[in-house]
Amino acid sequence: MLNTILSIIFVIVCAALTGIVLMQEGKQRGLGSIGGIAESYWGKIKGRSVEGTLEKGTTICAVLFMVIALVLNIIG
Repeated sequence: MLNTILSIIFVIVCAALTGIVLMQEGKQRGLGSIGGIAESYWGKIKGRSVEGTLEKGTTICAVLFMVIALVLNIIG
């Protein structure tokens, strides 16, 4: 029973992780990073922006993915 519940949660976390990673923008800044544009207003408050939220979501989903994968491996 526990194995089935964890497997369902694992599939949901995998789908969420895939979606969050695909929604993120690339890290290429182009020539703007040379002039310091990357440290503009949006660069300073990244934690409150959509990009910061997606990064936090990626971290949470990745940790959940690893923990559930390890538990499922130990259980059976």
